[in-house]
Amino acid sequence: MKKHTSLGTLSGNETPECLEFLGVPYARAERFAYAVPVERREGELDATRHGRACPQYRMYFPQLENPERRFYQREFREGLHFQYDEDCLNLDLYVPKKAEKCPVIIFIHGGGFNSGSNAEEPFRGYEFAKRGILTVVINYRVGVLGYLTHEAVRKESGREGNFGLDDQLTAIRWVKAHIAEFGGDPENITLMGQSAGAISIQYLCLNHDLAGLFQRVIMMSGGGMFPKFALPRPAEETRAYWLELMDRCGCGTLEELRQIGIRELLTAEHAMKMTRKDATYNTMPVVDGVLIKDRVDRLISDPLPVGCMIGFTNNDMYAPVMAYIGTKYGRANGAYLYWFDLDSPGDRNGAFHSSDLRYMFGRLRESWRPYAARDFEASRQMTEYAANFAKCGDPNGPGLPAWEPAGKKNGRALCFKEAGTKMGRPDYVKMTVNMLTKGSPKAK
Repeated sequence: MKKHTSLGTLSGNETPECLEFLGVPYARAERFAYAVPVERREGELDATRHGRACPQYRMYFPQLENPERRFYQREFREGLHFQYDEDCLNLDLYVPKKAEKCPVIIFIHGGGFNSGSNAEEPFRGYEFAKRGILTVVINYRVGVLGYLTHEAVRKESGREGNFGLDDQLTAIRWVKAHIAEFGGDPENITLMGQSAGAISIQYLCLNHDLAGLFQRVIMMSGGGMFPKFALPRPAEETRAYWLELMDRCGCGTLEELRQIGIRELLTAEHAMKMTRKDATYNTMPVVDGVLIKDRVDRLISDPLPVGCMIGFTNNDMYAPVMAYIGTKYGRANGAYLYWFDLDSPGDRNGAFHSSDLRYMFGRLRESWRPYAARDFEASRQMTEYAANFAKCGDPNGPGLPAWEPAGKKNGRALCFKEAGTKMGRPDYVKMTVNMLTKGSPKAK
């Protein structure tokens, strides 16, 4: 199935639910340089397979002896084939048949700013397409390739760090410019992300230069006021970390680091992570004065005026903290809050961090878990709520339990529970007990 666009001709797939165009380049980028959007290309693009993901630790260090890594391998990666390459700035489009001015959801995957791919389960837009939503799922740079800082970068570009966050913004702008050719509405874009993807969206919401670029956001396990230990640092405060990496690689200049092999680079980065406790704080977005203009705890009181949906699970990453910050932000901004309190069947991990992803995308049947009728009903509800929200900013619709937005004196959330779906309050005692006793995997 072919699609002729101003970018060139794309050869994609037709599924029972939609038309899909996979691995479509939206930009190119040299190592440790900012992305340049892709314009028209000659010839026909094979868009029938997922594109390559950013090189990351699991290429050479899968660490499947680690229970947490093995857990998420089984959840979202087992049986799938992934390709990695530094030329990784591509996206997948799931387009409703006979699409015309469809609302658009752009999904940003998680992975702690260090891993992840848009080809993982359950990131497929089939169920949203059935509801008239055009879904775009993006790849972006992670780890050292996404978040290195260095004085030479600032001298070259006038900015520093945040390559991965800039990739996301470049993809959003690509969608804004070209989605009408696929039948999408460039004036009706919803950003959706989970974990690091949700946190990325939060950062973009704090930049008023981006007003009008998107209309709504859905933040799963990553929206709200950040604790001080997770605040982005000024770029210059992370340089020493990356200078140590260069020293480990035997590189005296950034240009030399650009030339070494990717395996050597990732091996050195992995070795640093095994010996330093602050790796997480150095391999994430930084205050650069461009994308993140100031300290996040200062900016968060004045976010973009966009519609907002925030969710968290009963055994989330630091579940009580995630719920508290999400609820606090939701109350201040009239967000639609949800608490996912459906334990995943098959083990004792409860509603673990990212367990709600399969429900949101309607991909329960693709899992090894023995999901039951209540799970499938909750999944249908979540997909329809999100589709309705993307269409008009209100998740409510026929056949769905009423969902009230939060208010300054109202921290109630829509609770997905075994007994049903209804408005209520998150159970902080349960979340605290889960965090202390279940030992659930906390990050992908």
